[in-house]
Amino acid sequence: MPTKINENLFNDQSFYVGIDYHKKSWKVTILGEQYEHKTMSQDPKPKILANYLQRNFPGGNFQAVYEAGFSGFESCRELNELGINCIVIHPADVPTSQQEKLQKTDKADSRKLARSLRSNEFEAIHVPERKLEADRALARQRFRFMKDVVRTKNRVRSLLFQFGIEIPERFTVAQTRYWSKVYINWLKELSLQEGSLRQTLDNYLRIGELQRKELLEANRQIRILSQTDTYRNNFNLLVSIPGIGLTTAISYLVQIGDIHRFKTFDDMCNYIGLVPSMHGSGEKMQTGKMIKRGRKELKIMLIEASWDAVRLDPALMLKFNELQKRMNKNKAIIRIARSLLNRMRLVLKSQQPYVIGVVK
Repeated sequence: MPTKINENLFNDQSFYVGIDYHKKSWKVTILGEQYEHKTMSQDPKPKILANYLQRNFPGGNFQAVYEAGFSGFESCRELNELGINCIVIHPADVPTSQQEKLQKTDKADSRKLARSLRSNEFEAIHVPERKLEADRALARQRFRFMKDVVRTKNRVRSLLFQFGIEIPERFTVAQTRYWSKVYINWLKELSLQEGSLRQTLDNYLRIGELQRKELLEANRQIRILSQTDTYRNNFNLLVSIPGIGLTTAISYLVQIGDIHRFKTFDDMCNYIGLVPSMHGSGEKMQTGKMIKRGRKELKIMLIEASWDAVRLDPALMLKFNELQKRMNKNKAIIRIARSLLNRMRLVLKSQQPYVIGVVK
């Protein structure tokens, strides 16, 4: 006759679960407050893990952690619904010894996650709601479509350069960048002796045309999203700021989510990646390039929007001109991007449209 486990046997006891996430399996380490229970492999299904914990440690307080990556946040949301307090952390925040770097295994990774969770060394990243994550995926897809279009244009220019074909002076840099109809017709009518070269160029043109159609469709979908009840008011506030357009505004809204989750402006800059790397030792402090960590697509959009903002906003133009006296324009525009980001934050917090200042 099987022994029945007391349902309150592990009341007030905490258990820490480190999950090394893979597509086909999980490596899971379970630690108690004073001991290690076991490390095991299982199918990548939250329900299996929750059943195991609740069956073996009834009444226990369960905490779990895994690294952000390809897996997204769905498993985290599901574990929380099943009674497992799960967080997701940035992979770069996991403390790692040299030995763990030299002898990296799934078992070592899961144990490391569980130990650090038990020691309270992690700061969890924000887990968005499923709807917000889906809207975020649409905005990121549009960004990738744009990168694909630019990549195809660069390949065409490289092909022409490779075979010594010069682009006529009548086509400005802007026209070759945006592929005007005149420029595309010139490419289509270009006389080439080699049949394979003509086919290669035509293939690129056909691919570019399809990519452009997909980009236009993505822009249409983004525009519709911006006018839904969820985003309409905040979107209209953001586009009142000079330099902020459709894609930058909606990308900011879906990426940031709740503006109040950032306690300070510096927290938001760190999240996006608009901060320099620093190295200090003794009395010396060196600052370097922007950190690679952060939301790359939003960072790029903000910097591009800043170039428009310095032309449209007199106050930013004055600040940019002053900054150029002390540094090159590429460093100056980063500081303008921070100012632009601060304006976006303030109009959302105040719920008041931006008013362009007058420089006397």
